[in-house]
Parts: sequence; C-alpha cells; structure tokens
Amino acid sequence: MKKFMLQEECKGAKSIVISGHIRPDGDCTGSCMAVYMYLKKVMPEADVRVCLEQPADCFSCIQDFDQIDSTFMVEEAPDIFIAVDCEKSRLGEAEKIFESASKRINIDHHISNEHGCGDVNYVVPGCSSTAELVYDVLDKEWIDKEIAKAIYIGIIHDTGIFHYSSTTPKTLRIAADLIEYGFNFSEIIDQTIYEKTYIQNQLLGRALLESIIFMHGRCIVSTIDQKILNFYDATPKDLEGIVNQLRIIKGVECAIFMYAIGNLEYKVSLRSCKYVDVSKIAAYFGGGGHVRAAGCNINGTFHDVVNNISKQIELQMKQFEEADTQSTENTVVESD
Repeated sequence: MKKFMLQEECKGAKSIVISGHIRPDGDCTGSCMAVYMYLKKVMPEADVRVCLEQPADCFSCIQDFDQIDSTFMVEEAPDIFIAVDCEKSRLGEAEKIFESASKRINIDHHISNEHGCGDVNYVVPGCSSTAELVYDVLDKEWIDKEIAKAIYIGIIHDTGIFHYSSTTPKTLRIAADLIEYGFNFSEIIDQTIYEKTYIQNQLLGRALLESIIFMHGRCIVSTIDQKILNFYDATPKDLEGIVNQLRIIKGVECAIFMYAIGNLEYKVSLRSCKYVDVSKIAAYFGGGGHVRAAGCNINGTFHDVVNNISKQIELQMKQFEEADTQSTENTVVESD
C-alpha cells in the first residue's frame, strides 16, 4: 500500500484551503497551522489558506496565527480542500468550501470518522491526535522549528500532556523528535494549557462551587449560564479546561460540563477516567470525540440534559460492573 504523503497528494495544486472543526481546540489549531506552514514552504507558488473559526488567544504563539481567515470568504472553488481533525459535518461554515473543492483530503483520528470524508483519507481512529498523523505525512526534511512547535501543541492538547490512554510509545518518540527542534516546550505547556486569565479562574471557581455530584460520587456535572458569562463579560472560550478540572475530583469516573448556546440548547463536554466511553455517549446525541473526551449539543432544560446523559452513563457503568463481576467469577472458578 502506497504511503500517504501530503506533498505528493497536493502536487500541482494552485489553490489549497485548510480547515478544521468548529470551536477549534489545540489539536485542531496546531494541526491546521502545521499543514499551512508546511505547504507554504514546499509549494511557494500555491495560494494556501487556513479558514477556521478564530481559536483561543493562547495559541497565538503559533507562527502565522494572524493569517487565519475566519471570514470563510473564498471566491473560487479551491483545487484542494484539506479537512483536519474532523469529518465534513463539523467544518461549520467551511463545509460549503469543502463541497466545492476539486479534490478533498481528510486527516483525522476520531473514532466517529472511521472511514473518512474525503476523496483521499488518512484516518487512524484511536491515534493520540491528528497532530501525530500530520507528523506522519510530512517530509521530515522540510519540518522546521515553527512547524514542529505547532505539531507539539496539537499532541500535548489531545493527550492531556501525555496523560491520556491514547498516548503510545510512538507518540512519545515523536514528541522527543519535535523537542529536538529547539522550541521552549515547557513554556508552551504553561502558555497554552495551564495559564488562565483572572476571569477564567473566576468562572472555574463558580463552576466548581456550583457543581453537583451524583451516582454515588461517580459522576459530576456543572454549568455556566449566559447571565454569568455576561456578568464577567466572558465568552465560551473562557470556559476551556473546566470539564478537565471536574474530571480529576477523587472518585469521579465521568464529568459533564455544559453551557447554553441557544434557547433550551446546550453545548456539552464529557470526560471520563477509566471505563466509560464518552465518545459513544456523544455519538448517541449526534456528537463525537474520543473514548475519554467527547462532546455534543443537546436540546432541553438543564435537568433534561443531565437525565438523558445519565441514562447512557448508567448503561455503560452497569455493563462494566457486570463484565467485572463475570471476570471475577471466572477467576474464582479457574483457581478452584
């Protein structure tokens, strides 16, 4: 099977548009920008653009961050459209550009996008991050310090700084290779993950203070409503990271964080620790993501949403408990 190499797939193209999913996170932003910088370098004659919803300001440390086009105003259909870190339904306003392109390339690692959505696909479900896949498809002799930094940002964000179970020895070897390019990797971790504004920490405090624990302490939920956002003059971008803080509370297996995005409509983020597959729960409600981190939009009141999600969490917990009990019984029989 011929190895997928991005430069070869883009050969001869005069116009290329790169985009990722709505509300771009670190993996999406880092991957899109790495692809952008790489193609600008290896194909200087081509018109290469990144059309993406404006990412959080913490990612402004990525070179050419100011070149991101959030207007999605593309006058002519591009020769190539590269969908990064998502399938086409999550491209938002960029989906119409995707449909118009002569050739569509999809690079992704989400389980919910197993077969890809492009004419050419490099999709590896369960891989640590799309950024890791981007590293795979770039000719290493063209990677420089800034491209390496963007890829590294993508990897650390989707692995929880190498904490999530999707992290593999290969992931760590790639991270080591990237660090050798000489960027300040510890500063990047602080700047894009740990550092929070005063307002962000205020919102985190509110979310923790008003959180509700249930299912005998195995689940926790919290929400921030529009009134609170208005009070702090904040936006949904200021809510990044809250769900991860909920997840690390002792005894919690599944964390739910939500905020209103419309009348009786919530954006829901889900995280789990050991055995609940939140990607399946998100997919049930029309969303997607990873085994331990996923999201979706759900209609209803706050209590409706919590009750509906709880049912799906409970089903998985029961299945896990039954399987664990069966395994224990089998072990006892074998020992007898």
